[in-house]
Amino acid sequence: MRILKLTFILLTMSGCWRPNSWSSLHKRVAYCMYASIIIFIISTGTLSVLIGLLIVDNADDFCDSLLIIMDMLNSCFKVFTLLINRKNIIMLIDILMKKPCKPSTSTEINILYKFDKSIEINSWRYASLPAATVLSIMLSSLFINLRNRTLAFRAWLPFDYSSTLLFYLTYTYQMIAMIAAAVVTVGCDTLICGLLVHICCQIEILTYRLRRFISYSNVLRDCVRHHYDIFRLAFIVNEKFRLAIGIQLTLTTLMICFCLYQISIATTKDRYIEMITYVTTTLVQNFLYCWYGNELKIKSHQMIDNIFETEWLTLDENKKKSLMIMMRRTVTPIQITCARIVPVNLETFMGVIKMSYSAYNLLTQNMQE
Repeated sequence: MRILKLTFILLTMSGCWRPNSWSSLHKRVAYCMYASIIIFIISTGTLSVLIGLLIVDNADDFCDSLLIIMDMLNSCFKVFTLLINRKNIIMLIDILMKKPCKPSTSTEINILYKFDKSIEINSWRYASLPAATVLSIMLSSLFINLRNRTLAFRAWLPFDYSSTLLFYLTYTYQMIAMIAAAVVTVGCDTLICGLLVHICCQIEILTYRLRRFISYSNVLRDCVRHHYDIFRLAFIVNEKFRLAIGIQLTLTTLMICFCLYQISIATTKDRYIEMITYVTTTLVQNFLYCWYGNELKIKSHQMIDNIFETEWLTLDENKKKSLMIMMRRTVTPIQITCARIVPVNLETFMGVIKMSYSAYNLLTQNMQE
C-alpha cells in the first residue's frame, strides 16, 4: 500500500519531489530542469518582493508587501528543507513500509488504511483553503491590478516592464510564483502532518499486537523492536523538520497580526474577503501542526496503559523485562518541538493566537499615534 499519495503528487508538481519511478536518465534530466525552473521562479519572486519592500513609502503598501514576503520566505525555506531531506523522507517511508512497521494482518492493514485515508481527506480539506486564498487574490488582482496596469504585488525588477508584452509576462511570472509557493506550502505541511499521523498509526498497530502477543510467543520480540522504531521515526521527523516548524509558527504569528490589521482598515468587500481567507488559512495551517503534535503526545503516553492491559502477570521473567523496557521508554511521551524549545501542541496554538492579537494591538496603537 502506498501512503500519502496526495502529498507526493503536490510535491512532484512543486518541483520538490522526483518520483522514484522516474529512474531513467532522460526523465531525471527533464524533471531536474522542471524543478530548477519552479525553484528559480519562487526564489527570484521572493527576492524581488524583498527588495521592493525596502523602497515602499506607504504604510498600507508596506503591510501588503510584508505579508507577501513572509509567505514567500516561508515557502522558500520549505522548498530547501524538502530538497535537503529527500533521502531522510525516503528513509522514513521505507521504515513505515518494512517490518516491523509494515502491517501483517488484515486488521493491521485496515488500521493503516483508516489513518492514511483520514490524512488524505484532511489534506484535501486543507488544500482547499490555500486554493481559495490564491483564487481570491488572483481575482482581485485581475479586476484591479490588471485593469490599472500594475503588478499583482509590489516588487523591484531589474528591467522596465512598461511595454505591454513585458508587463503581461511579468504579471504572469508573479502569478506562477504565488501558485507554486502555495503548492509547496501545502505539500510540505501535509507531509509533516502525514508523518505524524502515521506514527500515531504505528502506535495503534503496536497496541493491537500487544493484545495478541500472549497467543504468539514471537510477537513480543517484534513489539519491542516496533516500539523502538516508533520512537526512532518520531526522533527523525522532529530532528529534520523542527526548524521548518519553528519558522512556520514564527512567520505565521506575524502574518496573522498583519492580516488582522488589514481587516481592520479594509475599505472594500473584496479586500475584506481576501484577508479573511488569508487569516483562516494561516490559522488552520498552524492548527494542523499543533493538533497532530498533540495527538501524537497523547497516544504515545497511553502506551503505558496499553501495556498494563495485557496479561503480563502470566508471563515469564524475560518477557516481563521486555515489557518493562517498553514502559520505561514510554514514561517520557513523544513530543514534537519547534527549534527544540517550544512543544507543538494545542497550548502552543492558543499561545500563537494570543501573541498575534497582542502584536496586532501594539501595531494598531503605534499606527494611531
